[in-house]
Amino acid sequence: MNRANLIDLFTSSIYETAYEIKDGHIFFSEKKAGSNADLPYILPGFIDAHVHIESSMLTPPQFARMAVVHGTIGSVSDPHEIANVLGIKGVEYMIRECKRVPFKFCLGAPSCVPATNFETSGARLTPNDIDYLLQKDEIGYLAEMMNFPGILQEDPDLIKILNHAKKHRKPVDGHAPGLRGDDAKKYISFGISTDHECFTYEEALEKIGYGAKILIREGCAARNFDALIPLFKLFPEKLMFCSDDKHPDMLAKGHINLLVKRALELGHDIFDVLRAACVHPVEHYQMKTGLLREGDQADFIEIDNPENFNIQKTYINGVLVAENGESKIPDLRSPHLNNFTCKPTQPSDFEISLPEGKSTVKVIEAIDGQLITRETVWSPDTDSGIISTDTEKDILKIAVINRYREAPVSVALVKGFGIKGGAIASSVAHDSHNIIVVGTDDKSMSEAANEIIRNKGGLAAHFQNRIHSISLPIGGIMTDGDGYEVGNQYAFLDQCVKREMGCTLRSPFMTLSFMALLVIPSLKISDLGLFNTHEFSFISMFE
Repeated sequence: MNRANLIDLFTSSIYETAYEIKDGHIFFSEKKAGSNADLPYILPGFIDAHVHIESSMLTPPQFARMAVVHGTIGSVSDPHEIANVLGIKGVEYMIRECKRVPFKFCLGAPSCVPATNFETSGARLTPNDIDYLLQKDEIGYLAEMMNFPGILQEDPDLIKILNHAKKHRKPVDGHAPGLRGDDAKKYISFGISTDHECFTYEEALEKIGYGAKILIREGCAARNFDALIPLFKLFPEKLMFCSDDKHPDMLAKGHINLLVKRALELGHDIFDVLRAACVHPVEHYQMKTGLLREGDQADFIEIDNPENFNIQKTYINGVLVAENGESKIPDLRSPHLNNFTCKPTQPSDFEISLPEGKSTVKVIEAIDGQLITRETVWSPDTDSGIISTDTEKDILKIAVINRYREAPVSVALVKGFGIKGGAIASSVAHDSHNIIVVGTDDKSMSEAANEIIRNKGGLAAHFQNRIHSISLPIGGIMTDGDGYEVGNQYAFLDQCVKREMGCTLRSPFMTLSFMALLVIPSLKISDLGLFNTHEFSFISMFE
C-alpha cells in the first residue's frame, strides 16, 4: 500500500490517501482530509493536446522516451507530416511504432494531404482513404482541417471527409489562423471542435463564442501562451495545452509541465490549469487514459509539491516509466522507409533575374515566434539584371526544391533570418516536406541543399566552406537515433547558425520549415512558386 496526497481534479480538492496498483489499475482504500507535507503528491499525467511527433524529428518510441520524464503520459498526435511523404503507408507506420512503447498516443486521420493543391507532395489521401483510417481503433479523431478556404467554399471532397468523421463519431480538429467574424463562425459550424492557431486573445474569445475549444500552444516556432493564458479567467473549461512542434533539444528541457508551472506562477487556479493539462484532452478525444478515479488505469505522475511542481515519477498502466529525470523506456530502433528522388542542384538553379521594366520585388518577411509572415517590398540595386542578396538590409534568397520528381527550383526573397553568410537547408518543410533553403549566396544554397539530398533528408548548414548536418533517413523527416543525442546535435547546429552565421531567430530551422506552409498567412513559397494565402493563388514576385 502506498500513501500520497491526491490532487483530485473532479472534486477540486487535495487530500491524503492510500492506494495500490493491481493489474495496471489504481484503487484507493482511505481518504484523510487535508494534505500531509511529508508525502508526495499524485495527479493524472499530462497530455499534449496537439503535436506532430515527426516534427520532433524523432520516432514515436524516442519521443515517448523523452516526454515521460516531464510527466507527459500521452499525446494527441497528427501524423500528417509522414502522410504527406508516404500516404497511408506512413500513417500505418506511425500506428505500428506507437504500439511499441507504454505511452497513450491518440493518432488522427490527416484531413488535408496535401494541405493544398499548390504544392507537390509525396502522397495524396482521398475521402475514401480518410474513411478507411477513421475506422481504425488507433485513430481517435479527424486531424486539423487546414484547408479552411476549402471549407468556406464547401469543397465537396472536404465535406465528404467531415461527414466521415461524423459517421464514425470522432471529433474534428481545426486550423484557421486569423480567421474571424462570419467566416470563422461558418468554419466552426461544420463541426470543427478545436483551434490551436489563435495568436490573439480576441480571436480566441470569438472562436470560443462560436463553439470551439482553444488549445494554448507553446512550441519551438509558434508561441501563443502569453497572448492566450488570460482565457483561464473566463473559460477554463474550454482550454487545453499543446506544443504542436517540439524539437528534441527543447523536449529534453521540458514539455507540458513547463506550461503548467508558468500558468500557476501567474496565479491561475491549480484545478483549472491541471484539468486543461490532464483531463480535457482525455475527455474530448475519448482517450483510453486513466484520470486517478477508482479503478482507472494507473496513468499518473508524482510530484514533490504543488509549489515547486517537480516531476519525480511517471506511471503508465501502473508501470514506472520515468523516475527523477531518467526515462525507463528502452532506446528502441525503428525500420526505415523513405520517398526521396532528387538530383543535386547547381548554383545557377538559385539565380533570380530582374525582368526589364521592373524595379521592385515582393519579399517574404518571417516573424520570430510566429508561423505567419508579412509581405514587404524591396528595390534591388542591380546593373547586371541578376538580383543579389543584401545582408545589410537582411534580404536573403529562399528556395524550395521538389524532392519527389525533377523540376525547376522555386526561388524568391525573404527577410527576418538575419544570416550574414552561408545557407541553411531542411527537408522538414511543412507540409509536403520538399527541400527548403535560405542563404546569402547561390553556392552556399546549392551546397546546403545537396547535403540534404546526399542524406536523403535532414538539416544542414553551409558556412565558409564547412558543412554541418543531421541525417533524417525516415521519410526525410525523422531519425530513430537516441533523442538526447539528436537533441545535442540539433543544439550544436542551431548554435552554429546563430553564432557563426548571425541568424537572429530563436528557432531558425523551425521557422524555415513553415515558410512553405501555404495555409498560414500571408506570403509563402512552395516548389511551384510564390504564394499569397489571402488570395489563395500564386503571384509574381516582381512589381
